[in-house]
Amino acid sequence: MHGLGNRKNELLLARIRTDGVAAYDGTLRYLTAVRARGLRTAIVSSSANCRDVLRSIDAEDLFDVRIDGVVAAERGLPGKPEPDTFLAAAADLGVEPSRAAVFEDALAGMDAGRAGQFGYVVGVDRVGQTDALYAHGADRVVTDLAELGERSDHTAGVRRRTVDRARTQPGPGRPGPERARPSSTSPTAR
Repeated sequence: MHGLGNRKNELLLARIRTDGVAAYDGTLRYLTAVRARGLRTAIVSSSANCRDVLRSIDAEDLFDVRIDGVVAAERGLPGKPEPDTFLAAAADLGVEPSRAAVFEDALAGMDAGRAGQFGYVVGVDRVGQTDALYAHGADRVVTDLAELGERSDHTAGVRRRTVDRARTQPGPGRPGPERARPSSTSPTAR
C-alpha cells in the first residue's frame, strides 16, 4: 500500500513540475494585500506536496509558516478535523487562536477551526457546499478570498451566518455564543 502511495506522490510531483498548478488569482491578490498591511499568514495543508505547489505558483513568500503533511508527520500532529495543525500554525506565528482566522474549503477544516477556538472561520466554497460549510461552523462563506477585500466593509459577495442559538451553545467544536460576533477578516492579528 505504501508503494502505491509513494508512486502516486512521485507522479503528482512530476506533473506539478512539468505542468504547474493553476492558482486562484483572487486568493493570491487577497494574500498579497493582507501581507502588504503587515499581517502574518500561515498555510495548513494535509498535502505532503504543499511546498512544491507553492513553489510552482511562486507563492512561498506569501506565508510566514507552513504546516503541511510533512511537517505534521514530523511533529506527530493529527490531521483535520483535529485542530492540532491549525493550533501549531498559530503558535508558530506567535498569535493566540482567538486572534486568528481560519480560511478553509473542507468540512473537516471547518470542524478543526471551531475545535481550535479560532476567532473567525471563513468557508471557501468552490463546489456548492455553502450550507454544509455553515453547518460545520463557518462565520462567513465566500467563493474566493478576493471577495473579502472587494468593499471596505468586507461584506461584498459574502453571506453571513444567521445566528442559531443551538449552534452557538457550548458543545464539541462550539465554544459558546461569542462565536457569532463580527470580526476582522485578517489571517492573523499581530
